[in-house]
Amino acid sequence: MKSKLIIGARGSRLALWQAEWVRSELKRTHPGIDIGLDKIKTTGDKILDVPLSKVGGKGLFVKEIEEALLSGRIDIAVHSMKDVPADLQEGLRIAAVCEREDPRDAFITKVENGRQRVEKFMDLPSGAIVGTSSLRRSCQLLNIRPDLKIKQLRGNLDTRLRRLDEGQFDAIILAAAGVKRLRLTEMIAEILPIGVSLPAISQGAIGVECRADDIFANKLVALLNHPETSICVKAERAFLKRLQGGCQAPIAAYARIINRGLKSLLIMDGLAGSVAGDVIVKVHIEGNLDDAESLGVKLAEELLSRGAEKILNEAKKITTLR
Repeated sequence: MKSKLIIGARGSRLALWQAEWVRSELKRTHPGIDIGLDKIKTTGDKILDVPLSKVGGKGLFVKEIEEALLSGRIDIAVHSMKDVPADLQEGLRIAAVCEREDPRDAFITKVENGRQRVEKFMDLPSGAIVGTSSLRRSCQLLNIRPDLKIKQLRGNLDTRLRRLDEGQFDAIILAAAGVKRLRLTEMIAEILPIGVSLPAISQGAIGVECRADDIFANKLVALLNHPETSICVKAERAFLKRLQGGCQAPIAAYARIINRGLKSLLIMDGLAGSVAGDVIVKVHIEGNLDDAESLGVKLAEELLSRGAEKILNEAKKITTLR
């Protein structure tokens, strides 16, 4: 049995929180193992002045970490699942999907005299500047509030909050999960309902990746898998794969498990929209837990049948030209 393992993760405060949480859980179940941590800078961490849609999308935050995994430099990779492309590199697998934190988006405004300057998204004044790096968010917010100005906001959580405090934005939108994990919940003015901002695919879930042939690491990590979250993430990622989506087009999907009578059901909402937010197609679907991946594909195909393919192709053209 191995006596030492190395975890690889990005170097941001949130990424390190996630890696440290995984390390503490593994040490709790296997106290005799020495678990180290290797901070890896990814392409997405280096390029901060260009929209994600222009520089390649999802693989930007995992490519270097996966290369370290394949080379044997690290044994386990810890990711935010929303950063992981639909197709993994050959020889790798997601060994566990940990229990999901709040998957929704958080609306944050500047604090003045101990209070949020604006407490509700719909209360923002016309022309207010909202910061986000996500086409998914900007599409949905502009659909509801076309009078707002969306401004590019990249960087780690601390950087984004600092730019808000400096007055560069009237409000910013962040993933609620990261804010809550770093115990900054008091900074959230409002959790946006999914009817306002449908979450990103796999938002709020931590994924643990291993080499497919590393039996020991896979077995060790499997204990961290949360079955309900894993089912929902599988459905959402199947949706992503069918649409061949990423950061270049505004898409979203959110799956959750509900109990209806004596039966558990998997329900999903998905959408695709234009960059300007003037056109959005939404679909809702329900099915059995055992059919998670086929349900995600079905949701994507239903969107495509309603005209999403044309919308997404136009969105990709626009983001490529920017």
